[in-house]
Amino acid sequence: MRALQAEGVKTIFGYPGGSIMPVYDALFDYTRGEKKCFDHILVRHEQGATHAAEGYARVSGEVGVALVTSGPGVTNTLTGIADAMLDSTPIVVIAGQVPISALGTDAFQEVDLVGVAQPISKWSYQIRHAEDVAWAVSRAFYIARTGRPGPVVLDFPKNAQVEEIDWEPKKVDFIRSYVPYPKLDEEIVRQAAELINNAKCPLALVGQGVELGNAQEELKTFLEKADIPAGRTMLGLSALPSNHPLNVGMLGMHGNYAVNLKEQECDVLIAIGMRFSDRVTGNLKTYAKQAKIIHLDIDRSEIDKNVKTDVAIVADCKESLPALTALLHPNQHKEWRESFKELDEKERVKVIEPAIHPKEGPLRMGEVVNAVAEQAPDDAVLVTDVGQNQLFATRYFKYHHKRSICTSGGLGTMGYGMPAAIGATFGAPNRTVCCFMGDGGFQMCIEELGTIMEQKASVKMILMNNHYLGNVRQWQDMFWMRRKSFTKMMNPCYELIAQGYGIPYEAVTDRKNLAAAVEKMLKTDGPYIMECAILEDDNVLPMTPPGMNVNEMMLEV
Repeated sequence: MRALQAEGVKTIFGYPGGSIMPVYDALFDYTRGEKKCFDHILVRHEQGATHAAEGYARVSGEVGVALVTSGPGVTNTLTGIADAMLDSTPIVVIAGQVPISALGTDAFQEVDLVGVAQPISKWSYQIRHAEDVAWAVSRAFYIARTGRPGPVVLDFPKNAQVEEIDWEPKKVDFIRSYVPYPKLDEEIVRQAAELINNAKCPLALVGQGVELGNAQEELKTFLEKADIPAGRTMLGLSALPSNHPLNVGMLGMHGNYAVNLKEQECDVLIAIGMRFSDRVTGNLKTYAKQAKIIHLDIDRSEIDKNVKTDVAIVADCKESLPALTALLHPNQHKEWRESFKELDEKERVKVIEPAIHPKEGPLRMGEVVNAVAEQAPDDAVLVTDVGQNQLFATRYFKYHHKRSICTSGGLGTMGYGMPAAIGATFGAPNRTVCCFMGDGGFQMCIEELGTIMEQKASVKMILMNNHYLGNVRQWQDMFWMRRKSFTKMMNPCYELIAQGYGIPYEAVTDRKNLAAAVEKMLKTDGPYIMECAILEDDNVLPMTPPGMNVNEMMLEV
């Protein structure tokens, strides 16, 4: 408890059990009375603890903490750990373990956590003696939060929990061979600046690294000085406000039409804090072959991993962007920026207007998201589950403030939304948290409604119910000859479920009632479930089919 206190921890998401009971007994005194310094949030499943820790970390910029027991308790966290690893989310998972004298004996609820977690974490370590606790906890938080953030796992055998030693605080701020912030190479920066200064059609690709590096203002200064249009990855959507004049939309398979096509026309492509995911690049053999590639990233292992770069600036973007901006000539690329507009208009007419302003038929996901976005406060946080709800929500929500999106990008974890939204309400208690879920993802972690009920967590849950695993159904319709193999869902009565948890609920089946229902939801204190009956065969468009070139986006099926 003292070691966590020393790291500034305020909130812990957890679930007790036999092998972590000594820690929970100590926690008792630190959550009440004069000693109180932590809020402990009792989740209903250990996977929920890790996703809640992720949501907390994503909106607060702090390290999220999950506390669980051994065996199935900690194996239940592995999905969240892997999710945090792929999305560079700083969390520390502390798990109980059998005493070291019982290791290797197949003791009750024993599992080789360090071995299992090593490939999906930034660091995993077993604290074998009490004298190592302070050092291990400090090192864990240092690794989780510095450089490219990520998850750290501490395996805590029971003997180390009950041993007694004199308390000696430790502060780890250096690890030999670990260089979280590489030294900026000024010559490389000069080479990048020269390419940008000579560019006729530059394009920036903005990723979550800008958010993680708290470099949102530095990004705007960079883009505005050189007049560079910028697309954002899904995780980087709130790094640049939606209404910024240089924002040209979302990148990727279901991103905006113009920016995806223009990746194949630009002469200099500047990737900032993004990893060239396959969902962004499409077919790598043809991706941006006409362009000089500049890649800014804090993680050297991302350089040339997927896309060969011409100039790589390996440094924290909080440092590299100002250094690069200082060498840029003020510029104007009006003709290049204007060339986006015809493609934007094509997408607006063929895709956006039918999606957000349909004139007849059942509700569409796009119009539900748009209706919430129009009324939500400017500083609202978008949380999504995974699937069509995620793709519609990220496309049509509005982003005005930094750290305004929590979604599972790299792993694509269904069930992420509800617990991540719980974490977001604790990480940003003064902001409205809007959580969009499909009927499939809603049921994957539905037990966390119990956490919402107990904590009165103010999660505005928008359940978009089409009675299908919608994204898989879309692919089956488009690429598998409409053979809908086990994607149709029989769903429960969500009104009765909401009633059982004491959570206000409203069903929306007619668009004439949608705006009023959204207003009621947003004005209601505490949690709320708004269930919307959605067109069953609603499709997310545009779409770059898997394996195709990024400029071969489909505007219609």
